[in-house]
Amino acid sequence: MSQPEKVLATDAALELIERLRAKHGDLMFHQSGGCCDGSSPMCYPLGEFLVGEQDVLLGEIGGCPFYMGKAQYEYWKHTQLIIDVVTGRGGMFSLEGPEGVRFLTRSRVFPDS
Repeated sequence: MSQPEKVLATDAALELIERLRAKHGDLMFHQSGGCCDGSSPMCYPLGEFLVGEQDVLLGEIGGCPFYMGKAQYEYWKHTQLIIDVVTGRGGMFSLEGPEGVRFLTRSRVFPDS
């Protein structure tokens, strides 16, 4: 039995990704768990956020790479992340800010196998 994907996106998140891609070009996501983003993954133009050895590529959502800081990943490695969209303001550096919505990470624990 194969392992479930580590990161998924809701239909609402995929629609927002497409709107943002039309405005900004290719995109990427990063979730660090730091003070500025909490449960909100940050969306950037592809390559604008520099990833390094302390980042883990979890997969892609809407064709966009999704990274998480290694320290945060250690806490979340047994979960599947579901990226959703809610009304409100997220991290000030994330591209969706002017849209009046923000990306939000929900999660569920992987079943034991």
